[in-house]
Amino acid sequence: MTAPAGRHDAAPDAPADALAPVRAELVRAARADADAVLARARADADETVRAARAQAASLLGQARQDGVRDGAAEASRERVRARQDAWSRELAARAEVYADLRGRVRAGVREALAEDAALRARLEERARALLGADARITAAAGGGVTAETPGRRVDLTADALTDRALARLGARAETLWAP
Repeated sequence: MTAPAGRHDAAPDAPADALAPVRAELVRAARADADAVLARARADADETVRAARAQAASLLGQARQDGVRDGAAEASRERVRARQDAWSRELAARAEVYADLRGRVRAGVREALAEDAALRARLEERARALLGADARITAAAGGGVTAETPGRRVDLTADALTDRALARLGARAETLWAP
């Protein structure tokens, strides 16, 4: 039988697929490109991980510094609060001691005025010396006297005398409770 016109049979020694080498080269090139892309992706991923670790280390270092600074600031505030609290307590204790001292001295002055008529007479003389002979002098319930003239008044009561004496002590009164 004869072959139809225009049709050629392949020669028996020709390769079975003439495109096989082209396909093989395309597959090899595609694999090479894929390997190159994969290598770049791995390198990019490694660089991203390295940069992230470096940033994390930097942030951690900064956080530590911030923590140390914040801790130091809080410790400083706590020391200030402790000093203020101690000072407040000391002032309260001093006020209590001073009030106790004032109460005891007032009681002593009242007792002295109650027991000593000459002392009461001296207070009346002092009031007249300050305000004049026409001063109206009144005995105070807690001891001592008050004296008045029009527009002027003198308080020589036990409490007033005590308060003025302690006021004259001023800062020296602190020596009463200092070690």
